[in-house]
Amino acid sequence: MSQKIKEYVQGLLSDGKIKGFLGLREEHGHILPHLFCDVQELEHMSLGDKGVPGDARYPLNQLLIRLAREYPNDTFAVLVRGCDERGLKELFKWEQLNEEKVIPVGLGCPDELAKACECEKPFPDCLIDGPQGERADSKKVAHIDGMDLEGRLAFWMAEFDRCIKCFGCRNVCPMCFCNECSLEEESLVGTGEIPPDNPTFHLVRAVHMVGRCIDCGLCEEACPGDIPLRTLYKKVADIVREQLGYRTGYTIEEKSPFNIIGGS
Repeated sequence: MSQKIKEYVQGLLSDGKIKGFLGLREEHGHILPHLFCDVQELEHMSLGDKGVPGDARYPLNQLLIRLAREYPNDTFAVLVRGCDERGLKELFKWEQLNEEKVIPVGLGCPDELAKACECEKPFPDCLIDGPQGERADSKKVAHIDGMDLEGRLAFWMAEFDRCIKCFGCRNVCPMCFCNECSLEEESLVGTGEIPPDNPTFHLVRAVHMVGRCIDCGLCEEACPGDIPLRTLYKKVADIVREQLGYRTGYTIEEKSPFNIIGGS
């Protein structure tokens, strides 16, 4: 556990600046999300399995949205890595969270984790402790880009054929906040079919994640079929950057071209 992060959160709680800190704690040998509302509880705070930052993966921002809706007048702190901070910036712009009611507590990811995730920015701007892992290009995207059109189509069709439509990718995503989900629209994706129509399910979701995906990789970790969803969304993000010049979650000020809340 980081002493710097513990002391920082302790100060926020002691000074009454936050109602609680949404982070991780170890309980019965497992790392779980936990809302710390008392300084004494911080003794059980964890940063990940076996003390390695980033090992325990939970959509804390998704849980934060629920807290904010239940307690709109209270301020909460939340543990964030680079991807989580990108998520917060987008959630502020999409008006899912109030920036004035959230205090991010930054944790840098180790190089090995950053490289495994092929992360472009594995550390947050609000870094309190942890390494500033190096940027990593996506070799997986490059590998698929190296295929011809027929090869790419065959690759993705084979991957999507393993989908059982469990909705794990959607349910774990911290950026899925629509009140009505298109993936449940029978005119787009038929219900009661396993596997679902190929490749409609994942193409519909990929379109809806344009400009919103923060490259956290939770969807891929949750997928029981081991579909390389992160690679798919990385490619979509590359296209958005090349065609529209937008990088998801890199600034507070600039909105996604697809975000028309409050005008554009």
